[in-house]
Amino acid sequence: MSYLEALRGALGEANVLEEPVELHLFSKDASLLRGQANVVVFPQDADQVSEVVKIAEAHKVPIVARGAGTGLTAGASPTEGGIVVVTTAIDSIEIDLENRSAWVGAGVINLDLSAAAAPHGLHFAPDPSSQSACTIGGNVANNSGGPHCLAEGSTTSHVLGLEVVLAGGEIVRLGGNAPDPIGLDLKGLIVGSEGTLGIVTKALVRLLPLDPDVRTMLLAFPTVESAATTVSQVISAGMVPAALELMDQRMVQAVENWLQAGLPVDAAAVLLAEVVGETEGVEAEAEIIADLGRANGATSVEVARDETHRATLWKGRKSAFGAIAQLAPDYYLHDAVVPRTRLVETMSAVYEIADRYDLTMLNVFHAGDGNLHPLVAFDASDPETNRKVHEAGDEIVAICLKNGGALSGEHGIGIEKRDMMRTTFTELDLDAQARLKEAVDPSGVFNPSKVLPAGSRCFDFGGVRRKELPEGVWV
Repeated sequence: MSYLEALRGALGEANVLEEPVELHLFSKDASLLRGQANVVVFPQDADQVSEVVKIAEAHKVPIVARGAGTGLTAGASPTEGGIVVVTTAIDSIEIDLENRSAWVGAGVINLDLSAAAAPHGLHFAPDPSSQSACTIGGNVANNSGGPHCLAEGSTTSHVLGLEVVLAGGEIVRLGGNAPDPIGLDLKGLIVGSEGTLGIVTKALVRLLPLDPDVRTMLLAFPTVESAATTVSQVISAGMVPAALELMDQRMVQAVENWLQAGLPVDAAAVLLAEVVGETEGVEAEAEIIADLGRANGATSVEVARDETHRATLWKGRKSAFGAIAQLAPDYYLHDAVVPRTRLVETMSAVYEIADRYDLTMLNVFHAGDGNLHPLVAFDASDPETNRKVHEAGDEIVAICLKNGGALSGEHGIGIEKRDMMRTTFTELDLDAQARLKEAVDPSGVFNPSKVLPAGSRCFDFGGVRRKELPEGVWV
């Protein structure tokens, strides 16, 4: 029996897609890299995912897990072919009010989870810009962040447990509601592993109370540097706001052209700041932020008038990537991170790189935690432009690393940044990660050729070749 026949038998004809158009639709995520799936399947629960894994291993066929396909590093692109496992049908939500937690299916949309929790006075804190489309399984796979993760932390801070299908089709539950479970943190191992160790089918997530009061502010600045300096001074003043988001002029103009929200398009940069808590506290913190902004030359300081105005401001920020469609058919971005104290010099270098390559670059980023999102709008069908865009991207990442940063803040590594791993990890670091992958996924079917560059093992598989290591190091 072929693996296609086996899949049809396990999942039913309706949940197995094979038509060329269907395969094309699922051949890439939101990145620029396209693969080619052999088949796309829609399991309905962990048991069916387990059957898919068993079939894939028996036939030595790769598996790529996929949620909504909003990832930006080709993590869900089937570049090695094989089976694309779409988890969107696993969409149950079981709220536990006593423990302020919920068991959530991997296919649940991030925003839908908070909407389900809101009547109980709760919400799920991580809020990626793709919040209205991205799924919890994808959030877990990439340890996604979002504007409000400055104070609350990224996805890993809000995952208490996981249901995961591992090699051999074994279904395990890791973690739980206990505040400090004994043993190794295997749950933490899976969060951020980008589908290379197994397939998450459910997550036990922490739900937080809704904030009693909120102030959302929009500050306009004459320079990007003055806005970035304000961000550093806000943190230095001892505050950790709920969010500190920065957009430069080109990005503001693109968003305003689409949203028509009255954004200050003449400003070189705008800072979207939000503070939450009790009324007295948020009023005091909002005033401090306003004073710091004015001291750095802010030309206007606007406080959201009501919830509708606040929602409009956030819609502008979270729709920034989509607004790029007005400028060009494609965009390319990185999400490298730098210390807040290096924001000003890093941004100056980013603009210099864009000018040198003659590229249309727009910037929007989580300024509070130094997570940059330099975005190039371009036409990928032009080979010369495509080359320049990727070369400029490599230079931007190199600058961020030179300034004490990291490869990724929330988008993951995937393929886009896989071959940059050696710029930040030693050979021994990579070997340890590769050994872990080999131990958990001995047949190598889970999302192959992602995250780790070729040759990461100090011994190639089968012990054929040994790399040079420092004297005394055993491998």
